[in-house]
Amino acid sequence: MAGRIPQLQVENCAELFEKIEEQKGKRIFVMFIGAIDETGDSWCPDCVRAEPNVEKAVENFQGDKNAAVFILAIVGDRPTWKDPNNEFRVHEKLRLKSIPTLMEWNTTKEPLGDEQCQKAELVESFFE
Repeated sequence: MAGRIPQLQVENCAELFEKIEEQKGKRIFVMFIGAIDETGDSWCPDCVRAEPNVEKAVENFQGDKNAAVFILAIVGDRPTWKDPNNEFRVHEKLRLKSIPTLMEWNTTKEPLGDEQCQKAELVESFFE
C-alpha cells in the first residue's frame, strides 16, 4: 500500500521557511489556514469548507510520496489574520491576500485562493 505525503504544521513564517529549507529538493505544498479553535475546526469558514478537498487530494497524491511534503501553515486567530501587518500578509515571498490559500513552493504555478480551494476538481489537479 502506498504511503501518504508527509505532513507538517507551522505557526509562523520563521517555522515555515525552516521547514521549507529542511525539505529542499522535494515538491512542497503549503496550505495557509486560520487557527484551529476549541471545536477542532478553523475559525475561518472558507478554510473549513476547503479542508475535505485538500485532505482528499493529499491522500490521492499519485507522485513520489518520498519526494513531496505538505505543510499546514496556521496564520493565526481572526484578529491576528485581519491585522494588515500579519507576517503572512506582508512577507515578500508570501503576500497572502486570503485564506485558505494553497501553493506549491518554488514553482510558477498560480496559488489557489479561498474560492478555488472549495472546488474539489481544482484542488485535485493542483497536486498533479
